[in-house]
Amino acid sequence: MAQFFSIHPESPQPRLMNQAVVILRQGGVVAYPTDSSYALGCCLGDKSAMDRIRKLRQISAEQDMTLVCRDLSEIASYAHVNNSAFRMMKSMTPGPYTFLLKAKRDVPRRLLHPKKRTIGIRVPDNQITLALLDCLGEPLTSISLVLPDETLPETDPGEIEQKIGRQVDLIIDGGAGGLDFTTVIDMTNDEPLIVRAGKGSEDLLMEPI
Repeated sequence: MAQFFSIHPESPQPRLMNQAVVILRQGGVVAYPTDSSYALGCCLGDKSAMDRIRKLRQISAEQDMTLVCRDLSEIASYAHVNNSAFRMMKSMTPGPYTFLLKAKRDVPRRLLHPKKRTIGIRVPDNQITLALLDCLGEPLTSISLVLPDETLPETDPGEIEQKIGRQVDLIIDGGAGGLDFTTVIDMTNDEPLIVRAGKGSEDLLMEPI
């Protein structure tokens, strides 16, 4: 059965954050809150943990997963970003946006869209997530916590424990989650393109940088 940590949403307890990192580094899968909805995450490039997430979600290897980062400084290691795109992303982060970017050649294939060679990256505005990333020291591989045959993400940590407590290693209770998805923006061309409208305001795309 998964461990269950109740974390303060504004002042995450360092002891519990460190314990969560230990679980992740041992190949664990964690259910955790973000600024849009609850999500599933694992250590970057952990193939076994990624396979467990795909099995839990019942999705194929072609389903995109996202790199959740502490800040934009981490993006340069994984994706190509021109100056104008970077300025726009900086104005929208942290926040409920996922940016699709052209991946660098040395990024592992299992982290990429299999046909487009793109990678999704986001910086959430959630203190628990940011504290977890800070302790981990690298991005998380992540995807929204939407169970098979459902269209909306799970919102209640107690219900998450009942439904998938035997399929994950840790559930982080950060309070009730939202039902929103991130706004997905394709940044691979000169003009940004909204691929999926979500919680993030589209108005920011119209503001001068």
